[in-house]
Amino acid sequence: MNTAIVLGTFDGLHSGHRAVIEKADGFFGVAVTFDIPPKSILTGDPQLLILPEERAKRIKQLGITQVEMQNFNEVKDVKADCYLRILKQKYNPSRIVCGFNYRFGCGAEGDTKLLAEFCKNNGIEFICVPPVKKDGITVSSTNIRNLIREGKMEEAASQIYGGFSFTQPVLHGDARGRTLGFPTANQIYPEKLVKAKRGVYVSRVMVDGKEYKAVTNVGIRPTYQTYTVGCETFIKDFSGDIYSKEMKTELLRFVREERKFSSTEELKNAILNDVKLLD
Repeated sequence: MNTAIVLGTFDGLHSGHRAVIEKADGFFGVAVTFDIPPKSILTGDPQLLILPEERAKRIKQLGITQVEMQNFNEVKDVKADCYLRILKQKYNPSRIVCGFNYRFGCGAEGDTKLLAEFCKNNGIEFICVPPVKKDGITVSSTNIRNLIREGKMEEAASQIYGGFSFTQPVLHGDARGRTLGFPTANQIYPEKLVKAKRGVYVSRVMVDGKEYKAVTNVGIRPTYQTYTVGCETFIKDFSGDIYSKEMKTELLRFVREERKFSSTEELKNAILNDVKLLD
C-alpha cells in the first residue's frame, strides 16, 4: 500500500491547504497535523477557524483516510531530523507533501529544504506546493481570521471548506426572547474559535439532522448585560424541545452591530427587522 503524508496545520482548509491535500489522491492519505496550531499555542490565543474534531472530519471529506492530530506540547522539543525519522518509521511513506512555508521540529528549525533532502536520501517523493493566490494575495488562515473579526463573513466563509460554524449544546437561558415573541436557542461561543465581530448575523442551524434558517446574535447582550460571549439564535419555523441538544450554527452574513436599546419595545422592533431578512 502506497502512503502519502500531507503535513500542515490545515486550520480553515482554505484553497492552499486543499492544494496540499489533493496531492495525496490515489494514495492511502495520512494528514499529520496539530489539534491547536503551534503559533496559537505560543501566543496563548488559539483563534481557530475550525475546531479540532470538526477539522478532522472535514479533512477526511477531502479524501484523506487517516488524520493524526498531534499535541504540539508533546512534540515541540523533538529535533527536526528526528521528527522526520519518526514519521518514516511510523508510516513508511512513498510521498510527502507540504506547503511552501511549512516548518517543523524544535524551534521550527525544519523547513522545506531539509524535508526535500530527507526525502531524496530515503527514496521518498517530495512535493512542495507553492502559494495559492486570490486576487493577487496569498491565501492564508491569518487573513481569513481578520475578515471574521471585521464581520466580513461572506468573504471569509467562502474561503473556509465547509463554512464558518461551530457545534455546541443548547443551554437554558433567561427566556427573555420568548417573552418578546422570539424564543432563542442559547449557546456558549467556543473559547478556542476566532472571535467573530459582535453583532447580529443571518445564520443557518442544524438540529436533529435538519437545517433551518436563523438569526444569531453573537456578543454580550448590552441591553441585558452578560459577561461572557454567547450566541442567541432565533430559528425560523422551528418548534420543540431543543435544550441540551447539540446544534450546529453557521454564521452566513453580518447584519448589524450589537448595541444597547433604550427600551424593550425598541429591542423587539430591531429583532423583528432582523427576522424579516429570512423571508
